[in-house]
Amino acid sequence: MPLKPDLPEPESVQKRVGLAIVGLGKLSAEELIPAIRTSQHTRVAALVTSDVEEGRALARAFDLTDGDVYAYDDFEALKDREDVDGVYIVLPNSLHREFTERAARMGKHVLCEKPLSVNAAEAQAMVDACRAAGVQLMTAYRCQYTPHHWAARDAVQGGRLGAVKLLDSIHVQVETDPEAWRMKIALAGGGPLPDVGLYSLNILRFVLGTEPEWVFAAQHQPKNDSRFREIEESVSFMLGFPGGVIANALTSYGAHKTTTLRVLGEEGNALMDPAFSYTGLSLSITDKGGQTLPAFGSYDQFGLEIDHFAERIRDGNTPWTPGEEGVQDHRIMDAIYESARTGQVVRLENYAGLDVFRGEKPELPG
Repeated sequence: MPLKPDLPEPESVQKRVGLAIVGLGKLSAEELIPAIRTSQHTRVAALVTSDVEEGRALARAFDLTDGDVYAYDDFEALKDREDVDGVYIVLPNSLHREFTERAARMGKHVLCEKPLSVNAAEAQAMVDACRAAGVQLMTAYRCQYTPHHWAARDAVQGGRLGAVKLLDSIHVQVETDPEAWRMKIALAGGGPLPDVGLYSLNILRFVLGTEPEWVFAAQHQPKNDSRFREIEESVSFMLGFPGGVIANALTSYGAHKTTTLRVLGEEGNALMDPAFSYTGLSLSITDKGGQTLPAFGSYDQFGLEIDHFAERIRDGNTPWTPGEEGVQDHRIMDAIYESARTGQVVRLENYAGLDVFRGEKPELPG
């Protein structure tokens, strides 16, 4: 896919798509709000939080008023805000469905952090609710909107590596707080798999463009570690794709931070290390001509993702990573957990073709 050499000047604030940020944790404060403020097509119109006073302090820092801050119980007040076109849900996984359905009933479009929910059934209910309400639902897979990941995909699908045989991906990190919400099964729906492991699962599907036909997995949950009373510590899973392509992935909350993606073909290979960090992504491609290190200008991953959402709100076309993309990952994660429990290969429903759960391709910066 050709890269655009330059980005246009940002639109005036008055013309931008207005978003309400739902959930004001570290990701919202440090990454999302700054990204929206420097994006091409969006602006922060409102904040929704469990702590209104804290939300008002944040609002003042970003040129919003106290009246732009809402408690969770007052979420429906956004219905009358014509300047709020959509919401960006940044809450614990178990709350995604509730707030997506509430937003849909108000006629607001939804960008939801990954994973879309806690299992495939809950995620499908979100898709159904937004479809019935006639609003967009987009899953926030930021790595499907970066020039680096698209260059890796193009090398794979363009034949530069020859016939692809094997892939592997690692995404692990150490979690130290046993009381963090992501360590609670009721809030997170699982351990590292639906959190950091999902990056590997989703990007393996993305670079190939096809869907896995089977999974085989194992997991480990320590008996004497307070962090893992409810969730697993580590998961290893294998995916079988059409044509005999095999992918392996490792994820954990107990290993030093590592994020990699490797693709091995008959005539070359591609390596991303780091593969999933917010900044500093690195890609090397080795083929018959030698090794190259594709370089790209500076960009904000969240900003690219959010601008794509804004454009789909405007034109009504399906986003590149719609709710259906999130549901498919949940189907596969459900199967991974089943395989880990039973020790058996789990067969998946077959889907022919490329990008069967994706919509309109994003535009990328040069």
